[in-house]
Amino acid sequence: MFTKILIANRGEIACRVIKTARRMGIRTVAVYSEADANARHVRLADEAVLLGPAAARESYLVADKIVDACKRTGAQAVHPGYGFLSENADFAEALAAAGIAFIGPPAAAIRAMGSKSAAKKLMGAANVPLTPGYHGDDQSPALLHAEADAIGYPVLIKAAAGGGGKGMRLVERSADFLDALASCQREAISSFGDDHVLIEKYITRPRHIEIQVFADTQGNCVYLFERDCSVQRRHQKVLEEAPAPGMTPERRRQMGEAAVAAARAVGYVGAGTVEFIATNTYDKDGSFYFMEMNTRLQVEHPVTEMITGQDLVEWQLRVAAGEPLPLRQGQLEIRGHALEARIYAEDAGKGFLPATGRLIRLAPPAESLNVRVDTGIEEGDEITPHYDPMIAKLIVWDASRDAALARMRKALADYRVAGLTTNIDFLSRLVACPAFAGADLDTGLIERQKEFLFPAPQAVPRDVLLVATVGELLWEQRAAKAAAKTSGDPWSPWHARDGWRMNLTATRRIGFRAPKEAALAEDGETLHEAEVSYRDEQWAITLHGRTTQARGQKLDGDRFAVELDDRRLIASVVAVDDKRILFLQGATYTLLRDDPLHRVDAGDSHNGGLTAPMPGKVVALLAQPGQQVAKGTPLLILEAMKMEHTITAPAAGILKAFCYAAGEQVADGAALVEFEWTPS
Repeated sequence: MFTKILIANRGEIACRVIKTARRMGIRTVAVYSEADANARHVRLADEAVLLGPAAARESYLVADKIVDACKRTGAQAVHPGYGFLSENADFAEALAAAGIAFIGPPAAAIRAMGSKSAAKKLMGAANVPLTPGYHGDDQSPALLHAEADAIGYPVLIKAAAGGGGKGMRLVERSADFLDALASCQREAISSFGDDHVLIEKYITRPRHIEIQVFADTQGNCVYLFERDCSVQRRHQKVLEEAPAPGMTPERRRQMGEAAVAAARAVGYVGAGTVEFIATNTYDKDGSFYFMEMNTRLQVEHPVTEMITGQDLVEWQLRVAAGEPLPLRQGQLEIRGHALEARIYAEDAGKGFLPATGRLIRLAPPAESLNVRVDTGIEEGDEITPHYDPMIAKLIVWDASRDAALARMRKALADYRVAGLTTNIDFLSRLVACPAFAGADLDTGLIERQKEFLFPAPQAVPRDVLLVATVGELLWEQRAAKAAAKTSGDPWSPWHARDGWRMNLTATRRIGFRAPKEAALAEDGETLHEAEVSYRDEQWAITLHGRTTQARGQKLDGDRFAVELDDRRLIASVVAVDDKRILFLQGATYTLLRDDPLHRVDAGDSHNGGLTAPMPGKVVALLAQPGQQVAKGTPLLILEAMKMEHTITAPAAGILKAFCYAAGEQVADGAALVEFEWTPS
């Protein structure tokens, strides 16, 4: 067994590998970019080596620097994690040439499966079922368009070297094909350096089922059952589970054996995942088709670990060291049900737009035998535009799917993040969605359940405003006590915040504004003012014409208890400047503390330009200056975090000028266009 390994990755997966290596007594070497100098994986490893600047192409993707780091530290093997160089055959060969073991498959297997079109040919020869499509070398737009027309719409354009949902476009009619092809190829070049694509028939209401396979150097190969990864946005997985709901033992065996055949066809060694598109039923007539093979450990591998009781990273290390597989096929069994939710810094209500910022508060649910949190981030860390915006993976296990769902709902309700937008509230709605709870699954579930998953903005609940008001009063009391302790006269009555007045009842107003996403007013904000009267050790709060008797008590951390008449609630609140992020009954609310002395006129929101929703690069300008455009007209394409985002006209108007040319970098909030709204 190795005594020291280098992990050629960052974030959550690097921390995950370190955890197993430490348990096995193996020392670890981390690598990092300048942006990750204080990252959690760097702090956890025994040693760390700086690779270069923040950009991955100048640090994590430079194979020579990683090989050199191995030589300098004496690392005997490299674990690539996922992404970056994990499926790079040249990297695997460079390690072999330097006498360093690659904790992954042979370079030939990576190369064979690295091209989706070449992989399809191999799988066809191995009698693995294939989706109808075009996988040829002729990449002329006219021929690709003709092939798509012959296959019949809808079709899926996919980057041959792609993965992670990047370089993929669904085309539903012939007229849209060439534009979608150009966009797909641009994204493929940016992400993979290769614009070769393939075209496949799009299966209506498909399920995305993947089989975990493992092979050793002695010729043994097994499958560790399946994962259902059907719930996706932008072709990227959001929530995964194992085993797949409704899977019959017969269909599980058929898909498992097909996956093993795929692995054997390329002389596979190590952990791999064979992905299939399947019809949404598992009866004997249900079909499934090979989609691709990922020659690495998958992001969602924890659900397989939870139902099998196996540590897949340990398996990887043992196989790479030349040991046989720990178990044979007949020794593997499924126990219970597991789900994984990917906690992202992103705004689900804005097309899952990635978010950046500092994690001012990060409080995950408590871990146990049933709840697991895999993360590479801690409170105070920053989500930057340089890398994937994943915060953590939340994994739960229980004896049945219903019980696991209940645990996931509770764990999401206990997850508290402040400082940037996350998808936690969206995930909470997703696991509560009747279609998901009832296992009515397919890759279009999020779109089908749009009304449930993306409800219209609602007025802020009265309880939230009452709790926020009590939170402000408690904070003022604590601040006054702290000030008194440091003053010359800590017992002075002037430090009191009890509202005492001679022969009078003290009354004041505390106001909050609901930001745009939670407001219903035309100007995008609603002001809520609570009138507070001090009465002995409680407050009478009048809000929206009703009076509530309230008390408050500080608990641990940022938690506090609130009594509202005859009810008691537990809440948490985090203050960020004038923002108040409130966690109450499993939901998160953002309010703005209103200060009447600092109110300003926001002016006419319909004048000016459109701004960048996040840092990125302008890749294409889609309209002409001076052009009259309708609402929703595409204006430009912004690339951020290796994904393309189309900026559209928010209303009818005139595009006066672009502020940036194609190829230029833009900062978060930068004005992108000068736009003049046309009065309706």
